[in-house]
Amino acid sequence: MEYTKPLAKLIEYFQKLPSIGPKTAQRLALYMLKMPDYEVENFASAMLEAKRTIKYCEVCFNMSSDSPCEICSSANRNKELICVVSETKDLMAIERTNEYKGVYHVLGGLISPMDGIGPDDIRVRELLERVHSADIKEVILAINPTVEGEATSLYLTKLLKPFGVKVSRIAFGLPLGSELEYADELTLTKALEGRREL
Repeated sequence: MEYTKPLAKLIEYFQKLPSIGPKTAQRLALYMLKMPDYEVENFASAMLEAKRTIKYCEVCFNMSSDSPCEICSSANRNKELICVVSETKDLMAIERTNEYKGVYHVLGGLISPMDGIGPDDIRVRELLERVHSADIKEVILAINPTVEGEATSLYLTKLLKPFGVKVSRIAFGLPLGSELEYADELTLTKALEGRREL
């Protein structure tokens, strides 16, 4: 079906979002056209504000409008405990459990030689600097149990052990090949509780 050009363009942009296929993009575009003008303007304004103001925390590399972020600057967080995640979406999944009270380190990806991503392409050096310069007691690897996640975990364990810190990994209450962001709070809580030292 041919759409009028403005509608086709809107559908095209929705399709660029992850997990949005042609039918969902069409539904979203048509829904947005039914919204009152002020809601569409507020939506567009919120997107622009987020894009312009959100940056990476200088400590943990979480997305935040402040640096250090809200988690790193909180006095209620255990600064001796670092949870290493691949992306901010994984940090958000763990935060939804309300169980973890330490701080984080966001790698910004995983080691994947097939995709040309090596240790220098993610924030490994920054993690090692944090562990070296702060009084860290434990590093929890909360990394997806995929081939890339396994490679990254093994590499980090090898680098972290000489620092004399406890290196643990969240328990495999998560199915192999799954993504942290899609796990429910109970599964993530149990995975954190059942972590083991590597």
